[in-house]
Amino acid sequence: MRAIVQDRYGPPGEVLALKEIDRPAPGPGEVLVRVRASSVNTPDWIAITGVPYVLRFQGRVRSGSNVVRGTDVAGVVEELGPEGADRGIGDRVFGSLWTSTFVTAGAFAEFAVVPAERLAPIPAGVGFEEAAASVMSGVTALCAMRDTVQVHEGMKVLVNGASGGVGTFAVQLAAHFGAEVTGVCGTANAAMVRDLGAHHVIDYTRTDFTKGSERYDVVLDNVLNHPPRRTARVLAPGGVLIPNSVGNSGGLLAGLGRMASARMLGSLGRADVRFSPSEANRENLTAVSELLASGVIKAVIDRVYPLQETAQAVAHMLGHHARGNIVISVAKGPRTP
Repeated sequence: MRAIVQDRYGPPGEVLALKEIDRPAPGPGEVLVRVRASSVNTPDWIAITGVPYVLRFQGRVRSGSNVVRGTDVAGVVEELGPEGADRGIGDRVFGSLWTSTFVTAGAFAEFAVVPAERLAPIPAGVGFEEAAASVMSGVTALCAMRDTVQVHEGMKVLVNGASGGVGTFAVQLAAHFGAEVTGVCGTANAAMVRDLGAHHVIDYTRTDFTKGSERYDVVLDNVLNHPPRRTARVLAPGGVLIPNSVGNSGGLLAGLGRMASARMLGSLGRADVRFSPSEANRENLTAVSELLASGVIKAVIDRVYPLQETAQAVAHMLGHHARGNIVISVAKGPRTP
């Protein structure tokens, strides 16, 4: 089968290559998915570039290892593993291969083995590309808005990075749950963020939201372009700050320094800082599937790249100016061994 493989860390154009490798086989509780689409997320570019450097200790990539990257998957069930894989051949499914170790994943390929418990049905009327774009971004936004802070009517929610992958879903969900939503984004994306449900839009090229007088019950910070102590200033009494970025400033720690600062801010009691767990399990994926089916949320897709241009897709993500999600399409073709 064709797959995008990596044998060292570095710029995506230098370390990613399209190769023919053996097709994987599903084990107990797993299914083999014929991949039709994937998407590029923060864990993907971290695993490819090896930045922040400290995360490399979680799993080294060695020369000749042919690690297949990619975490989000949408496609068709091709083969069932033994002992409890409860999907049917031909089912349209989407799901996740993400693990916190960043060692390997496997969605940037024609076939991927996925635990059955990390898959959910793609609803009728939703294409593979939209489904793939809704996995990590959709689940992350849902867990933050529904679980971490239980957004409800009357709350004021600010989403920094409102035009990005997680941000576009968070705006829609916060508005759906009844909050008054403020989105922070660039000039070119202001109209789109309003169309997604934001009641107010702050253009970060003109206004620093951390210096404003408005106060918010929730701040979901997908950018961390301000020190957390400054961002915490805009919290209302009892408000919650949710840091959700590692940045890409380079060096040993990259954006982890600000994540650590946010954690310290919370541990010292200077702000209510909560890190939102994002588990792409069947329950959460099914919830996203139902929200897509009902039209409550939709995936915003910046651009779709073919599999052979995965390196360009990851480089696009590294620019940190994508409008929504970046998708990789794996064209349907003849069966490959």
